[in-house]
Amino acid sequence: MRLRSLLFVPGDRPERFAKAAASGADAIILDLEDSVSLANKDAARHAIADYLAGTREVVTLVRVNPLDGHLTAADVAAIAGARPDAIMLPKAEGAPSIAQLDTILRSESARDASLPPILPIATETPAAIFTLGSYREAKDRLLGLTWGAEDLPAAIGATTSREADGSYTSPYEVARAMTLFAAHAAGAAAIDTVFPAIKDEAGLSAYAARARRDGFTGMMAIHPSQVEVINAAFTPSADEAARAQAIIDAFAANPNAGVLQVDGKMVDAPHLKQAKHILSLAD
Repeated sequence: MRLRSLLFVPGDRPERFAKAAASGADAIILDLEDSVSLANKDAARHAIADYLAGTREVVTLVRVNPLDGHLTAADVAAIAGARPDAIMLPKAEGAPSIAQLDTILRSESARDASLPPILPIATETPAAIFTLGSYREAKDRLLGLTWGAEDLPAAIGATTSREADGSYTSPYEVARAMTLFAAHAAGAAAIDTVFPAIKDEAGLSAYAARARRDGFTGMMAIHPSQVEVINAAFTPSADEAARAQAIIDAFAANPNAGVLQVDGKMVDAPHLKQAKHILSLAD
């Protein structure tokens, strides 16, 4: 499953669901958490269940409410029968949170039904930081792993997670890096967090390019206008694909070689592995 872009949509705005699905995003996230007021939760659950029951154009996730807020069971009860493609779990705290959500899912799913995979938001509480390595224990249940830069600073009383130029301060660079490594350790997609400045296309392009450079495989979006930029950043260029193919071809022609020269540069096994990965991402 290719997950370059995952677009959030408020669950109480059903008129936006089809537009989001047609935006070019690889997946949409129908939200029951932050973007929906408490008074609108039930209406949002019904709207999402109705949408899921129809024909879906793209992979469709549902972000439920956190496990510690006593709303998760009601969310799952409303949507489980319509079988979302995956569940996003906010404020997750490692493998124990995955097990707890699975217990809720099993109680609402048909006996022979498979459980939807889970995409945890893995850094939204202080305790969550110390559980990132445990996701390997639940790797078979993961769609991917992502992080957030808003809830964690609020939880610890920080004034912001960003420098004046928009870059992350040191504690949140650590959270981002640990999520990246935890995702790859679990063999799951590494999804970078949102870029909040909707109108800053150049800033988004630079952020998304950095995310791919660092090893993230996709990124979340908060507006349809961000999707095209994100998709472009996580799709290798023709030049990248051509160089990757040249490396693969060189090793295929010299199967016993450990090191080769391609375009005047030395390449070895890690470069071959990277080249195969690049081609897997190319259109």
